[in-house]
Amino acid sequence: MPKRCTHLDQVRNIAPNAKGCEECLKTGDRWVELRMCLVCGHVGCCDSSPNKHATKHFEATTHPVMQSFPGADWKWCFVDKTYL
Repeated sequence: MPKRCTHLDQVRNIAPNAKGCEECLKTGDRWVELRMCLVCGHVGCCDSSPNKHATKHFEATTHPVMQSFPGADWKWCFVDKTYL
């Protein structure tokens, strides 16, 4: 049986905080793909990027659900390790 996300109650209809990775924009670094936190709107770079800021955001905040950004239609739960 596929694993299910148990954190959908934390997802909010929220706007992104930035048009690029918030930390990389501050430091001048580059990213591969972006992810947006569905709890607070933080935009961070993916794990294929050198800095992995989306995962670091989860580790610092425990906000569990993110989605690809911009405009893609998949979501990921860090806690349950499953796509939504």
